[in-house]
Amino acid sequence: MKNIRDLDIKGKRLLIRVDFNVPLDEQLNITDDTRIRGVLPTLNYALDENAKVIICSHLGRPKGERKPQFSLAPAAKRLSRLLDKEVVLAPDCIGAETKTLVEAMQPGSVILLENLRFHAEEQQNDEGFASQLAGLCDIYINDAFAVAHRAHASVVGVTQFVAQCAAGFLLQKEMDYFHRSVSNPMRPLVAIVGGAKVSSKLGALDNL
Repeated sequence: MKNIRDLDIKGKRLLIRVDFNVPLDEQLNITDDTRIRGVLPTLNYALDENAKVIICSHLGRPKGERKPQFSLAPAAKRLSRLLDKEVVLAPDCIGAETKTLVEAMQPGSVILLENLRFHAEEQQNDEGFASQLAGLCDIYINDAFAVAHRAHASVVGVTQFVAQCAAGFLLQKEMDYFHRSVSNPMRPLVAIVGGAKVSSKLGALDNL
C-alpha cells in the first residue's frame, strides 16, 4: 500500500478522505475532537508540501437528505483552530459551486467538503457520484481507517477514477498496528474492542 510520502504532491490537488464523524452536543458543539486531531499529521504534511488540500467526510446518518444538524460546519471551525489557518466549508461535496471553489484554490489552502452522506449515492457507491468526487482532485488519499472497510463512493468508487491513490499517516499507522497484532502478536495478548455497533465487531472477534 502506497503512503502519501511515496507521491509527489507539491502543488497538487489532494482529496483526503477522513473520518470527522465526531460527537456533538445539543448545541452542535464538538465534545471530542480526537478524530480530527488524528489526521493532523497527514494534513500538516500536505500543507508543508504546498498541496491544495480538499477534505471529505461523513457525519452521522442523514440518509441522503440535507439536515443542518449533520453539517460539517463545527468540524471546519475546529479544524481551522487546530491548523491555525482558514478552512473553507464548501456548500456541498459535488456540484458546480464546489468545483468552482476547488478550481480557485491556491497551494497551501484547505477546503472541507460538506457531508458526503447528504447524498444517498455515497453509501450506494454510485459510479457517477464517485466520478464527480474524483474530478476535484489529482491525487486521492485515504486517511479514514474507521470506514476503510465500507464499499462507499468516497472509499472505493473514487479510486477507479483517480490515477494516484495512497494511504495517509493515520490509516498507515492503524494498518501497521492491525497487522502486527494479527500476524505476529506479543503474548499474552489482550484485545480491547469498543464501539457503538457490536454486531459489526463479532466477525472480527471470531477470527482473532
